[in-house]
Amino acid sequence: MPRVLVATPMWPEALRPLAGHELVPGEPGSDAAAQALLCDPTQSVDAAAIEAMPLLRVIAVAGAGSDAVDHAAAARREIPVLTAGEALVETTADVAFGLIVAASRLMGEAQELVREGRWHGWRFGDEYGRDVHGATLGLVGFGAIARAVARRAEGFAMHVLHHSRRPTGLPGFREDLDSLLEDSDVVSVHVPLDDSTRGLIDRRRIGLLKEDAVLVNTARGAVVDELALAEALSDGRLLGAGLDVYDGEPQVAPQLLAAPRTILLPHVGSATRATRRAMLRTAAEKVAACLDG
Repeated sequence: MPRVLVATPMWPEALRPLAGHELVPGEPGSDAAAQALLCDPTQSVDAAAIEAMPLLRVIAVAGAGSDAVDHAAAARREIPVLTAGEALVETTADVAFGLIVAASRLMGEAQELVREGRWHGWRFGDEYGRDVHGATLGLVGFGAIARAVARRAEGFAMHVLHHSRRPTGLPGFREDLDSLLEDSDVVSVHVPLDDSTRGLIDRRRIGLLKEDAVLVNTARGAVVDELALAEALSDGRLLGAGLDVYDGEPQVAPQLLAAPRTILLPHVGSATRATRRAMLRTAAEKVAACLDG
């Protein structure tokens, strides 16, 4: 009976695809007899953990990103690293587009007025943010989540641009990332984290954004230079930002916490009951398919 080390919550209905397999709870690397590891995207699967499982045949991450896995160590033993990103596409796109609307309309600042008793009624001169409808949306990365955000943008009559590593042949493609940033009213980041994307939206590129632009990140925190972003917001060189991910989670840079006109969420892009279980079920299906040939 194949043995699976399960380092995630063991929801029985989600793990049904692994019926007939021996399921063992524990941290990555804690079971030398495991033939498969099922983990979540935040759990470190380093070279030591992989070497501690000599029978390991597959690693499955119940999420979209596998940057916490030592891919080089897995590759040396020809262990595939699988993800369940297809299960969270629409749910994460909902949050990304929610951040686009909330950050563009400065909803965080507006809510604080009400909660702090500083709202004194409707006034014609009030101005809160920029229109989302009709704005230009620049998507950095054009995978499944970015394409789902683009579909939502159609309902707001947004003009959608996109940049990816390889030409898509689709309308709105920009080979030059800098030009996309310069021409976008809202920029939403949707790239995986690897050596080529770490710090991709750096201080120089943040400086290319319009003063009334909005930056949204639901990918990985390390893709964006958070301190440069906080500085641009504090200096009024950027209208707003909406973030669901941070470099060094769960810690959030004090500069970001103090920055004005920001919507800061605690990495909830996929956090609905249905989607989290679908993520685990999809990862379990892939483990079963691998172990069963």
